[in-house]
Amino acid sequence: MASIRMESMQLAEDQIKVLEENFTRVSKHPDEATLMLIAAECGLSEAETAKWFKLRNAVWREAEGLPAQLGSVKD
Repeated sequence: MASIRMESMQLAEDQIKVLEENFTRVSKHPDEATLMLIAAECGLSEAETAKWFKLRNAVWREAEGLPAQLGSVKD
């Protein structure tokens, strides 16, 4: 479900590459300053970048067998 919403964001290939590199190498949950830098590097707004990270985290959690939303593993 989250991957469908990610596809609807219509990002360029180079933007996705930068976002994925930051997701895997820097942080799955970037702080405000890091998010601002990533957004500037991608040419996206901070809100768009935060949305991408939220959706990408849901996809990652589902792939790991965890609930898509943050919270208890018992959810």
